[in-house]
Amino acid sequence: MGEPSALLHGFSAVLSLTHLLLMFTGILLGLVIGVLPGLGGASAMAIALPLTISLPPASAVILISCVYWGALFAGAIAAILRNAPREPWSVATTFDGHPLAQQGLGAKALAAAFTASFAGASFAAILLTLLGPAFASFAAGFGPPEFFAVYLLVFCGFVGLGQGSPSKAIASMMLGFALAVVGGDAATGQLRMTFGLATMARGFDFLVVAMGLFGIGGVLWAMGERPALRSKRARMTPRIVLQTWAEWPRYWATSLRGGLLGCALGIVPGGVTAASYMSYAIAQRLSVEGKKFGSGQMEGVVAPETAVHAAGASALLPVLALGVPTTTATAILVGGLLLWGVQPGPLIFVEQKDLVWGLVASAYLGNLAAFMLALTCLPLFAKLLRVPFAVFAPVVVVACAIGAYTVRHEIFDVWLMLGFGIVGYVLKKLDYPLTPLVLALILGDRVEASFRESMVLSQGSPLVFFSSGLSAALTALALTMLLWPLVAKVMRAREAAKAP
Repeated sequence: MGEPSALLHGFSAVLSLTHLLLMFTGILLGLVIGVLPGLGGASAMAIALPLTISLPPASAVILISCVYWGALFAGAIAAILRNAPREPWSVATTFDGHPLAQQGLGAKALAAAFTASFAGASFAAILLTLLGPAFASFAAGFGPPEFFAVYLLVFCGFVGLGQGSPSKAIASMMLGFALAVVGGDAATGQLRMTFGLATMARGFDFLVVAMGLFGIGGVLWAMGERPALRSKRARMTPRIVLQTWAEWPRYWATSLRGGLLGCALGIVPGGVTAASYMSYAIAQRLSVEGKKFGSGQMEGVVAPETAVHAAGASALLPVLALGVPTTTATAILVGGLLLWGVQPGPLIFVEQKDLVWGLVASAYLGNLAAFMLALTCLPLFAKLLRVPFAVFAPVVVVACAIGAYTVRHEIFDVWLMLGFGIVGYVLKKLDYPLTPLVLALILGDRVEASFRESMVLSQGSPLVFFSSGLSAALTALALTMLLWPLVAKVMRAREAAKAP
């Protein structure tokens, strides 16, 4: 089945009445939860995951992916109207978005942000359609050494490319790997790190951990924050939208650059945040109004929003082709796929055509629907920003508790979720990244399996990871990223010593 016919098949699947209802439900959940303090796209997806347990995989992936699209659009609302970004990649949007809101142009800034977001996501969806099958076919020839090299590159990328402390990223990663080995050993069948508890023999369920870290942890974080500034009002009208669209030709180059940059960086760890800052910086340097950036320039909103959504959509490429997530949200998507009995990776385009092309189709239709809902329902979401979070907190906690109980119908999972909520709050308070932890928990078994298989093939020689050109290049790049913070520190120390 060629890409055009396969994509049309995906559209026909999404356009069924049931899937359309799931799509709009997911988008509304993403938009509503995405604007709440302390929460965001990952939290929205984690809270929505229990709703998918009884759904067929194709329906479940449409619901969860649309929660993702809705949450991406919601990020601009809080960033522009309240100067309170819900995700790191929304920070760049506040630089010019909030000054515009203070000038009474919040609705116009949001219209530009939503349009840029839709343009960036659509650009990445086209790229995903064209490159996804080819990338998966290329990855189908990977052996255990190549897969381990890919996993190593992803985790080392969080150390070398992350915005925070490398040591904290490594510590978070190690905690995730420690959680991943709890339970039965897939190779020997022996129990590991269960401490004699029968309930631990099955290990930590990803759904319980995700709802704790992002649901309960987000609630605790939001309740502990200081009250934010009062949000600006924004009333979207057809006149404002049409006026924004009429001015759009001014920003076509900025939007195109942001889309290309986002697609390139979305497939690497931490690339979404990097894409937003880099797109803003490039737009500021190349714009004739560059010196006015930060005071309320529409171009300063278009640049990061286009890049963020292009990166968010292109992050699906390594998920589908390799089964390797690079963001927290895509990690939750991979966890959901495993929960639904779907193994992401090179063969998914062959074995799960309906699911894959339904997901790609939802990238087109879901973003279009999120775009229209965000424009038409903006006053409602703006009002949600002014409602005290204490009103929403009990609803989120109860939803998480019910979701944790439905996994195995054991009260132990509810207590476990609450425990991980405290862990998530403490880690966030201490500025430890949660993404490496979640990725290590999800990929831990696969990393261990690929490493063991590689060692068996080479009779215990680590040189197997340099046995082919591809695995050698990936391993060398991974080690470079791992050591880069140390190298950069030495270089800075030498420059400081040379300075007069």
